[in-house]
Amino acid sequence: MITDTFEVLDKRFTKYVLGNVHKEVLYTGTRWAEGPAYFPAGRYLIWSDIPNNRLMRYDETDGSVSVFQSPSRNQNGHSVDRQGRLVSCEHQGRCISRIELDGTTTVLVDNYQGKRLNSPNDLVVKSDGTIWFTDPTYGIDGEYEGDFAESELGGSYVFRFDPATGDLSIATDDFVKPNGLAFSPDESILYIADTGATHVEDGPRHIRAFTVAEDGSLSGGEVFAESTCGLFDGFRPDMDGNIWTSAGDGVHCYTPGGDLIGKILIDEVVANVEFGGIKRNRLFICATTSLQAVYLRTQGVPRFG
Repeated sequence: MITDTFEVLDKRFTKYVLGNVHKEVLYTGTRWAEGPAYFPAGRYLIWSDIPNNRLMRYDETDGSVSVFQSPSRNQNGHSVDRQGRLVSCEHQGRCISRIELDGTTTVLVDNYQGKRLNSPNDLVVKSDGTIWFTDPTYGIDGEYEGDFAESELGGSYVFRFDPATGDLSIATDDFVKPNGLAFSPDESILYIADTGATHVEDGPRHIRAFTVAEDGSLSGGEVFAESTCGLFDGFRPDMDGNIWTSAGDGVHCYTPGGDLIGKILIDEVVANVEFGGIKRNRLFICATTSLQAVYLRTQGVPRFG
């Protein structure tokens, strides 16, 4: 029996829904939950509470929640690299940083051709170690999620950074406000959300799909999906290539062909999601004031090995 946690829009969605499974509220008390990253070795999840300037930690072994870092320089998006290090987007720091294995923090990149980054928002680490991140102005638009400042870049771009060489390049520059991003399971496609509707009347509220060449260059960029409720923000692919994306009424599931087949219904605006658990079949959901989770009949893409 499919519970009221799920809304089936296409029978293909039933393949991914477990019977008698409900969403679980794991924590409440954040102002804007974002940027989840799961560490399988420790069975814990790190996520951001951006306005409260802190990172939170959920321990899956006992269900406890603690403050992982405060202040956190208004960190937003996170990822775990192939060495198991936390890589972060800092609004206040206006940089990409990394927590090393010894616990120290390294600023990886904070400027492009001498101009400060806006406020890195979300990122993904590719299997070759390169870091791809979006850099809209949300963290410098006001004092709520960072420090107000004028953009030195004069635009909001998607960047590709190579930690091995220190090279930073613009991957694409034709977005209003690039936001969440993720690679397809085989990394041949890069999906990027544009939430430009926050700044432009009738602006974009969609995800675009780019073909990734062997040299890292992008082509295409056609609209993959238009949001039917609110804005897309962060998202993750599963092993079948479906995109599980945040939206105004929960989490929407899109096939690789761009068909909306079902939803996980959440009573708050969702900002981001992350697959975790020892079998990568638990979807953690950052939903404004809460962290929620639900088990699915699918798995997130492994990041190690």
